[in-house]
Amino acid sequence: MIKNHKYGFHMKIALLGIGLMGLPMGHRLLAAGFELSVWNRSPEKCKPLVEAGGMHLKSITDASDSDVIITMLADGTIVESMLGQIAPLLSERHTIIDMSSTSLNQVQQIARLITQTGAAFMDAPVSGGVMGAEKGTLAIMVGSDSSRVFDQALPVFSAMGRAVRVGNIGSGQLSKLANQAIVGGTIGIVAEAVLLLEQAGVDPIAFRDALSGGFADSLILQLHGERMASRRFTPGGKVSTQLKDEKNIVEAAKFYNLELPMTESILKRYESLCGDPSCRELDHSALFIELLRRNNLS
Repeated sequence: MIKNHKYGFHMKIALLGIGLMGLPMGHRLLAAGFELSVWNRSPEKCKPLVEAGGMHLKSITDASDSDVIITMLADGTIVESMLGQIAPLLSERHTIIDMSSTSLNQVQQIARLITQTGAAFMDAPVSGGVMGAEKGTLAIMVGSDSSRVFDQALPVFSAMGRAVRVGNIGSGQLSKLANQAIVGGTIGIVAEAVLLLEQAGVDPIAFRDALSGGFADSLILQLHGERMASRRFTPGGKVSTQLKDEKNIVEAAKFYNLELPMTESILKRYESLCGDPSCRELDHSALFIELLRRNNLS
């Protein structure tokens, strides 16, 4: 049974993937009192969590010693590869939670891989970026075929943010893709608004303050608008990750015979931006750089 040991049961969690998001998520799990083991392809990235009380897994297959295995990896191909190594060791006592952002086709393949072992599986991608992960305020979109499995996992999710079961397996990833469509489109229009204001000599700080609380206000306007105005693109969500998500959105739309013209336009702009290797690892608000280049202003 999945319960935090604070509620009378001891539970072991393995977290696979200690990157920009995995690191603060791991800290939140430790702070909540869970026994945490961690693994990353670059072992040195596990050090902060080990120093905070976690245990470093020498081999990814050692994750099978845990009751719950959480993946927070770069893409679905890596998730499937890593879980493929663990799958022969899984049983009904395990729950696998993929919190990475993957395509609809990949999450379905991963679900089949896991559920045939008897283990439970949920896709639970997140929104909120590094700041949300650090504060434990992530929006967690969960796809689960079982409300019971979801309810049992709530103490785990609650350590990292607010979880909502949006439907059966795959629904979490579709919800995340819809979220990323909104994020990408909003970044694009905020970039255009910031550039227009700059060229007109309007104070961008005063502008953001004026819109605060209005219909056009948003975290993207306030946070990314400031990054664009200050040309500060230290990565939270990366350009390369946003490009991957935009591709997955278009792929999902084609599966449902849909045309998404705004998303397709944003995809092309991120593809153009990623043509410059120096931009791939910047924050996804660096789409502003593509806009500057388009207007011969960089």
